[in-house]
Amino acid sequence: MSTMTIEHMPNLNPRTPSQIAEVLENPGFGRVFTDNMVTIEWTEELGWHDAKLIPYGPISMDPATNFIHYGQSIFEGLKAYRQPDGSIATFRSEQNSARFNRSAARLAMPPLPEELFLGAIAALIETDQAYVPMDPSNSLYLRPFMFATEVGLGVRPANKYLFMLIASPAGAYFPRGVRPVSVWLSNEFVRAAVGGTGEAKCAGNYAASLLAQASAAAHGCDQVVWLDAGRRHYVEEMGGMNLYFVYGSGDSARLVTPELTGSLLAGITRDSLLTVSNDLGYASSEERISREDWRLGNESGEITEVFACGTAAVITPVGIVKSAHHSWTVGDGEPGPITMRLREALLDIQTGRTADTHGWLRTIVTAP
Repeated sequence: MSTMTIEHMPNLNPRTPSQIAEVLENPGFGRVFTDNMVTIEWTEELGWHDAKLIPYGPISMDPATNFIHYGQSIFEGLKAYRQPDGSIATFRSEQNSARFNRSAARLAMPPLPEELFLGAIAALIETDQAYVPMDPSNSLYLRPFMFATEVGLGVRPANKYLFMLIASPAGAYFPRGVRPVSVWLSNEFVRAAVGGTGEAKCAGNYAASLLAQASAAAHGCDQVVWLDAGRRHYVEEMGGMNLYFVYGSGDSARLVTPELTGSLLAGITRDSLLTVSNDLGYASSEERISREDWRLGNESGEITEVFACGTAAVITPVGIVKSAHHSWTVGDGEPGPITMRLREALLDIQTGRTADTHGWLRTIVTAP
């Protein structure tokens, strides 16, 4: 159990309240960052040490720094929400810590103790709490990440790493209302194979997805949908988000999400929705769904709604599906009632508009 203290050396020239208010008027996503950041170092000799909260700014590195060449780099994404009483809470941050360490293990990187992960988040939010929007449709996005910092070109796990945490105010993902996306079923590219890095939230997975995303755009689609690497038969993820399929309608509706096979990211929003759907009285399960199951299910009306889920957007409806051989519409092409009900239910928990009966919120700053 670590007892490390994070040394506070905050920015002595932070933005003024009026400057922060201007940022929060239209924060976008990942465009503007708070005044400070957290850094923690790791070496084979000392383990984790030198934890600091310092002014946000550039970092300097040698051209032969290990991660630039060999990709030992992982990250997480989570949000802090202003609650109705003015307090600030994060959503399931312990799960982000656990997944961060699973990613680290897959890339032969050292685990970061949960108390350090959560302590870094608390230190940054407490210091830069003015950046957490009052508007419940907005939030503070937190990006913890870690990369190898050993200098040298030997191909092996590095002996030095740097953990960092930065934060950025995030506006509403759908500022003009929730709009369904169109998706391209990719036969040419795959996201990951069983035994690969699909379960890890590592930088390389996202770099490898960019060409497929460009291919989707070339076919007039907003997002790519990945199929399994072996047969290009089973549906896996949409871009960097998990997928859900709604069978039926009304109180008898059933939700299905592709099961975790070792090549999918275990999304925290995905896991939360399995619980929320049951809270609302919907049956839910994890199953393998083929591309033909999807197409024929939409054609017959058995599958009535499809949506993707993740930290940034919470829930994104899918309206149109295209592939090299078929194109079809999901339902009437508009956001479905169950999709929107689930989205509101989860957002209500995150923003404190309804009781958190599952203990998912972690209060960082108490009510004034």
